[in-house]
Amino acid sequence: MTDETPPGAPEPTRAAVDIFVLARLGLTLVFVAVTLLLAAPFLSSLTWALVLAVVFLRPHRAIEAVMGRSFGAALSVLIVALIIVGPLAFVSERLINEAVEGAAYIQQEVTQGKWVDFLKAHPWLETVNNWIEGQFDLQDVLSRVGAFLTNAGALFIRQSTGQALTVLLSFYMLFFFLRDRKAGVEALLRLSPFSDIETRKLIVRIRDTIYAIIYGTLAVAALQGALGGFIFWWLNFPSPVFWALIMGLLAIVPVLGTFVVWVPATIFLAIEGRWADALTLGLWGGVVIASSDNLVRPLLISDTLRLHTAPAFIAMLGGIQLFGPSGLVLGPIAMTTTSLMLEFWRRRANA
Repeated sequence: MTDETPPGAPEPTRAAVDIFVLARLGLTLVFVAVTLLLAAPFLSSLTWALVLAVVFLRPHRAIEAVMGRSFGAALSVLIVALIIVGPLAFVSERLINEAVEGAAYIQQEVTQGKWVDFLKAHPWLETVNNWIEGQFDLQDVLSRVGAFLTNAGALFIRQSTGQALTVLLSFYMLFFFLRDRKAGVEALLRLSPFSDIETRKLIVRIRDTIYAIIYGTLAVAALQGALGGFIFWWLNFPSPVFWALIMGLLAIVPVLGTFVVWVPATIFLAIEGRWADALTLGLWGGVVIASSDNLVRPLLISDTLRLHTAPAFIAMLGGIQLFGPSGLVLGPIAMTTTSLMLEFWRRRANA
């Protein structure tokens, strides 16, 4: 007799029990699916809040010991916000100023005809000059480029507003991840279909994966910034150390990268007539700097993820394609936790 069966009622048949079990399972899966759909729009905020909570947990514990749970969590969120938002605001302001100055410079060069004068001054480019004059009206092209940049700027502002909301939600969730982390772990232990030991192993694997990704990203960003600063110094650009810092910070952002700096610099060198330097910078940026990310990052994190370099590479790129920027973290987490769960099932099958 089941707990729901009233006294004196006939025992349900095996088929009836199976039907009720399937009905409960189906209803549970429906509500789980609805819950996932509700949380999907906030997946990026939840991911980055989790990453920040794991990375800054150790210093937060020291703050919490002095300030208490709630005030300590609030102070930790404030410190994290200053550490992250400050450099991002500085880089954004600098890039916007450089973009405005660069657009004005290009417009001036094309309007004054210096580009055409340069082509005519070099006989070996006469064919290119004749083809450009026959195919394009530079003034019309310039106006279309200006309209494109205007539309792109409006789109960038709209996307920046959405990203700002994502950042605010991330800090909001970070407060609760720090303050209520013990209750969250206990809830995972209660709800997990695995044993407590296996669930704790999954939590440790996720923590180690986040550490590997963050520290690997910082190492690659430092390498790319150094490579970019070196080539800027070699080509006599002003303030190569400053631009190395900018490229290093941009390399941390998944959807951006160092190309935001070295591609416009390559175009600038070409307009100035420094074709050899432009070719050097383009090859260095496209081959050396860009490939260092795809080659070095999987090598740095593959050992910690307990994955071969190739699966680690696929996990990162596939995660970005599937989840967007947060996929840089979600992809490796999904692959490493999947391998660990399959290991759990293998051990149970052997037992």
